[in-house]
Amino acid sequence: SALTAPPSAFRNLSTGRQDPRRFAVLLPAAPMLCRGSLRRATRFGRLRFHRAYGDGTDARARFLKPLDARHSDGWDILNNPLWNKGTAFTWAERERLGLRGLLPAQVRTIEEQVSNFVTQLSAMDDQPLMQNLMLQDLQARNETLYHRVLVDHVEKMAPLVYTPTVGAACQHFSSRYQRSRGMFFTPEDAGEMGVMMRNWPRSETQVVVVTDGSRILGLGDLGANGMGIPIGKLALYCAVGGIAPHRVLPVMLDFGTNNESLLRDPLYRGYRQPRVTGDRYYALVDEFVRAVFSRFPNVLLQWEDFSSDKASNLLAKYRENYLCFNDDIQGTGATVLAGVLGALRLQRRPPEDIRSLRVAVVGAGSAGIGVAQALHMAMQQAGLSAKAAYSNFYILDQDGLQSKARFSSLTEEQMAFARADLPDGMALEEVVEQAKPHLVLGLSGKRGTISEAAIRKMAAAVERPIVMPLSNPTSSCEITPEEAYEWSDGRAIVATGSPFEPVALADGSIKTPSQCNNMYIFPGIGLGASICQSETIPDSMLYESAVALSRVTDEEEMARGSVFPSISKIRQCSHAVAVACIRHAHDLGIAKASPGCDHNRGETYEQWVTRKMYYPEYAPIYTSHTR
Repeated sequence: SALTAPPSAFRNLSTGRQDPRRFAVLLPAAPMLCRGSLRRATRFGRLRFHRAYGDGTDARARFLKPLDARHSDGWDILNNPLWNKGTAFTWAERERLGLRGLLPAQVRTIEEQVSNFVTQLSAMDDQPLMQNLMLQDLQARNETLYHRVLVDHVEKMAPLVYTPTVGAACQHFSSRYQRSRGMFFTPEDAGEMGVMMRNWPRSETQVVVVTDGSRILGLGDLGANGMGIPIGKLALYCAVGGIAPHRVLPVMLDFGTNNESLLRDPLYRGYRQPRVTGDRYYALVDEFVRAVFSRFPNVLLQWEDFSSDKASNLLAKYRENYLCFNDDIQGTGATVLAGVLGALRLQRRPPEDIRSLRVAVVGAGSAGIGVAQALHMAMQQAGLSAKAAYSNFYILDQDGLQSKARFSSLTEEQMAFARADLPDGMALEEVVEQAKPHLVLGLSGKRGTISEAAIRKMAAAVERPIVMPLSNPTSSCEITPEEAYEWSDGRAIVATGSPFEPVALADGSIKTPSQCNNMYIFPGIGLGASICQSETIPDSMLYESAVALSRVTDEEEMARGSVFPSISKIRQCSHAVAVACIRHAHDLGIAKASPGCDHNRGETYEQWVTRKMYYPEYAPIYTSHTR
């Protein structure tokens, strides 16, 4: 194995003060470097240490690769968030980059900057939207520091940059718009999208997240204001998944909005027309997809928050020919599957027992059906036939249980799960009484759709009912963990879509509901699939991702009632998921890249992913004319 020494282990040779900017103490087993070679090594590069343990102990120093600011210097560098370090520029950098006199005298470490920012942020703990805006401002000034704050304080920051706060941020996107981030395409751009893609200034892009704003979380049609979703998702891709920030691209397909309040809002920044529909809509999307993959052939395209009537169609159309996936359908499904496998682990039951679970799904949109499809696939993996697996599901929408009697109004995907043995329109309480499900999933986006009566009947029939209300934001959650524990006499295994505080039960014990959040899955899938340049993302890869994630939860976490690992282990989760994706892609023969490149022969999948994961730290900067 290889371990990277943390910055806190680096000390100034003369003062002993922690200082990762200039010098590092050589580990005892490291080869000796003369003073001249050390001076040359640290002129532009920085030393990081790897200690490898095998038959003997070996420690090697390697450089943190310098970055070329491409002829920029001085004021331009300070105003470029990818280059800017604020007061962390060393005196040597200030001299060679033309920064002397443009910064205060004190040189700070990135750790000191993180601490200072988090202190300021904590003063606004009662105003999460304001904290989100403070983070946006930091991202606009200093990308490296922004992502380091997320990495070092992920439990505190994740709810601020994504669910649940991102919903409010989207609602205020137009009124608080400050600077451009990502790309916007409108119907007026038809025929020009391929050329427009050349306007994006980055030569390499690893992940694109795209939305049309038609179904933002549980908030509905937010039009161009939905751009906050791709931006938030990609922040997690960088901090959690280890994708470098200059290799991501958020995209808004601004094809209009049917939200009348936005159309009347003088501050609305989007395309002020009703939504494009039908063949014209799909033609515009098709042009966009071709434009993206023409510019970046190996990019991963993630579909995000498209309305139910379009999401499945778009995924089905492109998934066999392009590297793409829909997080609402496939990511949510894989995350829920990992949670269900974790719940089985908590009960000391093998993964194969998933084939015997009866499942009630409250919400029949793209997310609800996508979750059901993921669980259905897992049941087949466990040995059930497709027909037998379908018989384990009970899908409910706003009109109650979906049955075959509604064949004229259900989609093909919904019809596969529709019941032929029960009356159409049955309420959840009636379904629970008759079917006695082990698992109830909430994907309706409406508070209260999982009732007390349903949970009490479920708890009367099942020893450990699994309750997973997954809708975001928190105000849309079908049932709270406290209610689920109370109505089941503390026996429920609970996972939610948004974060909730631990719950004190009547007997004095504390239960910690898990957050069944897609960020456990999608960053790792994107990292793994893009690293190995997988041709596609098949369902079997999502299954392997879920299995890998379910194994990260440790015994201590399960003892607290959690079926997912702590958020503090989120990068470990992404690493495990990425390795599983890469291994499966190679097993299927759909990976175009392999470990061992860049003179790293004998490299394992685990080492490859570790080497490729971005970690936010300040690299030394030079400009081409100072090289």
